[in-house]
Amino acid sequence: MTDLKQIKEAARKAAFARRRPLFEKANAAQAGYLSEILAGYRGVPLSGFMPIRTEIDPVPAMAEASAHGPVGVPVIEGADQPLKFSQWTPDARMVPGAFGAQIPDVPVYFEPEILIVPLLAFNRLGGRLGYGGGFYDRTLEMLRAKRATLAIGFAFAGQEVTDLPLERTDQPLDLIVTEAGVIEVPAH
Repeated sequence: MTDLKQIKEAARKAAFARRRPLFEKANAAQAGYLSEILAGYRGVPLSGFMPIRTEIDPVPAMAEASAHGPVGVPVIEGADQPLKFSQWTPDARMVPGAFGAQIPDVPVYFEPEILIVPLLAFNRLGGRLGYGGGFYDRTLEMLRAKRATLAIGFAFAGQEVTDLPLERTDQPLDLIVTEAGVIEVPAH
């Protein structure tokens, strides 16, 4: 297997398998460290995500942050396009969006300055393995061209790997938060 696409697919399959038991053992306190980090950015527009499959759940931290400033969730408009972000509140009426992720019934779009990013695997250098659509990479590249944009990877600690297949177009994370703590990423 020398083709990077095949290597990434194998890495994704292994990452899904690693994440399942972590998800099954998760408890309600999994977003505690994320809440602490976001408290330092009160009022800064941010986007979280509505968890799908076996993703760690950022919603409690998003709900806390929504009391202090705009919080949104990603909306997939189409293949090979950057994400858009619709404002979200804990009582928003949600409907299924692309790939099963919930999105607000009535979208109100905005541009966040902080993105809480889901992932399959990460390393301590800020590398991230996503689902393969490139949505966050395109979006981070676009947002970072306009202004400083903080990308916070949110995952279970057990999703950390040392060997991560990365490409030139993969956008790095600035910080990684897990249920076990915060991982500072060296400046890129």
